[in-house]
Amino acid sequence: MIVALIIACEIGFWVLLAAGLAFRYLLRMPRTGLALLLCEPVLEVVLLVATAWDLKNGAEPDWTHGLAALYIGYTVGHGHRTVKWLDGHAAHRLDGRPLIRPPRYGPARARHETRVWLGTLIAAAVATALLQLAIWYVGDSSRVTSLESWRSTAWRAAGIHGLIALTYWLWPKKAPADGAEPGAADRERVGR
Repeated sequence: MIVALIIACEIGFWVLLAAGLAFRYLLRMPRTGLALLLCEPVLEVVLLVATAWDLKNGAEPDWTHGLAALYIGYTVGHGHRTVKWLDGHAAHRLDGRPLIRPPRYGPARARHETRVWLGTLIAAAVATALLQLAIWYVGDSSRVTSLESWRSTAWRAAGIHGLIALTYWLWPKKAPADGAEPGAADRERVGR
């Protein structure tokens, strides 16, 4: 049941996102679009309540409950950035606004990657808190091994992402010497 609900929440996320962007840019109803986009956190609340209900009804804590915690953590840590990124692309494609891209070179890129990594840290912290609450809720240390292992999975992912972000500081990509971005001429030709 929990896996099906996670899948339903993921589908619901993309449906609400597409509907929200369609109302904002295609139908020129920005308030309705914003209202739809603001409904997205409701999906995570539904998943959280369903997971707690499942555990309350005596379900054996397993990998599905851990996955639900990681999914909610990811949405808290990266959901806003994902929506903002897609909104920027929709505004560019459907409303003609300039596309704002993240920096590509040097310390500016390293700062950007560090901010993305901070989202992963938030995701791991939220998932850990939810998993700990579930462990306390179940209250039987012999039944919660699966939930405990998901905590280490969350922090392992955050650690790997942190190492990747660190590489942008240690070996920053340098801008081309002539000042032009690679492929800029090709993009200009396609745009004409």
